[in-house]
Formats: sequence, structure tokens, C-alpha cells
Amino acid sequence: MAKQTKPNPTLIDVANLAGVSRTTVSLVINDNSHIPDEAKKRVMAAMSELGYSPNLAAKIIRAQRSGNFGFVSDEIVTTPYAGKIFEGAQDAAWTLGKVLLLANTKNDPQLQAAAFDMMLERQVDGIIYATFYHRPVTPPDLLWEIPSVLLDCFVADRSLPSVVPDEVGGGNNATKILLEKGHKRVGFLNNIDPIPATAARLQGYLAALAAHGIAFDPALVVSDNSDPDGGQRAAQTVMQVPNPPTALFCFNDRMAMGAYYALRKLNLTVPDDVAVIGFDNQEIIAAHLNPGLSTMELPHYAMGQWAINYLLEHLDPEDDMQPIQHSIECPYIERFSV
Repeated sequence: MAKQTKPNPTLIDVANLAGVSRTTVSLVINDNSHIPDEAKKRVMAAMSELGYSPNLAAKIIRAQRSGNFGFVSDEIVTTPYAGKIFEGAQDAAWTLGKVLLLANTKNDPQLQAAAFDMMLERQVDGIIYATFYHRPVTPPDLLWEIPSVLLDCFVADRSLPSVVPDEVGGGNNATKILLEKGHKRVGFLNNIDPIPATAARLQGYLAALAAHGIAFDPALVVSDNSDPDGGQRAAQTVMQVPNPPTALFCFNDRMAMGAYYALRKLNLTVPDDVAVIGFDNQEIIAAHLNPGLSTMELPHYAMGQWAINYLLEHLDPEDDMQPIQHSIECPYIERFSV
């Protein structure tokens, strides 16, 4: 029978045994003087019992300043879609005389581990951990040991600072724009995947209807894959209901592209017969549809800038503020589809 190896203890294991948050464990590791002695003793006892060893290189980073920051992403830099996240962070870093070291991990755990080792070797002052789309993540313990910020993602217990798009506000504003153009029947072509944007953009849509005194009609919300084929199917479905919508809010620009196809098959024109708003501002799509697609832009560049500025303001290990969960408005990009 093969011998089972015991998994290495994690920071969350220490927090659970000590009965404290991961943030408290992180602050104890970094010798924060604001942690009560009783809590420190519990954390140290838990670390000893579990055999948990803080990353020595991370503690050295805390004590020095290199002027470098790390940027670890899953697949952002290989796509034109979300590349502005890195561009925003890089521009902010250069403006402040800092250097940004990039590692693109392709969602490979081994590459990710190597990327963090490389960052520690170069003694970065802090790390941005970024994802291709807004989602929850389980990052390595290292991020609790040095200044870090999550970009376009978050941890479930909110124990690390994060910056994400205001998905609810974006959905609300998109729907509000259509309602204020006089549309009383607004359909929503939503994504079928259980990600934060799916629920949040629907929440914004519902809030806008309520604010304008319009009763919610479940038949006007159709969910499908968030690609052109899904958008086409969803638009065909919603346009067949009695008293069909005169405007469509689409989960993203790819679904809006599919909606254009469906409307043309029905001999309906955009925007004369049906107005359409997308989401994301994927310019390779939105700017080149006919007519050009009005859409809500994901604030990739602004999120990248914010992440660097936040790190610079929170390099002090004595900073024991609750990690901020920041959201950035999705601006409306007006073209010709509304």
C-alpha cells in the first residue's frame, strides 16, 4: 500500500486552528504591533502545532524596498480583450518610477508557483494577482504575507484587497439608458454560466426596471452561452414572446453580435426597430458591427492603475486596515445601436 503524504499546512489551516482570520495571521507573521498579545499567542501556537513556516523571502521583502512590483496573471496578456489591465498597471508604475515584472501563467499551477518564486527572488515590493475575468480565486498563501492586491477577482472571505468592475451598476445603467430612450419592453440576454457578472448584471437590470416603475416580465430574460451563437438563440427566443421587446440589453458584445444576426433574420433593423446595448466594449467587435454597438466598457485600464496606486499606499506592515473591496464604474460607450 502506497504511503500517503500529509499535505503542507496552509495559512487558512493556521487561522482555523487559532480561531482568527487569515488577515490576523498575516499581520502576526509580519510583526504588526496592533495585534493583541492573546491573539498573537494563539496564532504562534497554531503555527507551531501545524508546522507552518512563513516564507522567509516574503519577510525580507517586507523589510526592504526594491522599486519593483510583480504582476501575475492567468492569461490576460495573451489576449487583446483584457490586455488593458496590464497596460493600466504598467503606465501607473512607470509614471511613479517603478518597474513592473510580468508573469503569465496560462492557468498552470506549476507555472504559477515558478512565477511567485521569480517574484520573490527579485524582491518585488508587492504583487498584483490578476485574472482574465471577474471571479473568485484561491491564491497561494504568499499573497497574505506580502503587500498584494487582487485584480478582477476576489477571495471568498474578502481577506485580501481587490478591485473589480461594478457589474451591478453597469447592468443598471445599460437598462436605464434604454428605458430613458422610451423603451418599455427591454429584454435581457444573459449568460448561462454561474459567474459573478451573470448574477450582478441581472441584479442591475432588475433594479433599473423597479426604479422606473416597470414590472419585471420573466419572459424577457433569456439565458444562453455568452457567445454569438448563444446571443442569436436567446434573441430569437425573446423576440417570439407576445408583445416582444423593443430593446435588448446583452450580457456581452459577443451575445450582441448574435442578436444582430437574429434580428436581421426577422427583418428587423438596429436601432430603428430594436435598440441593442452590449457589455465589455470588445472593440474588435463593438466598433465594427453595423451599426456600431453601444456598450458598457469594462474598466480594465482603470483597474490596473488603481491596483498599483493601492499597493504603493499600503506597503507598511503596520497597516492593519480592513482590506478594501473596491469596484470601478463601467462607462457607457455610445455608438449607433440605441
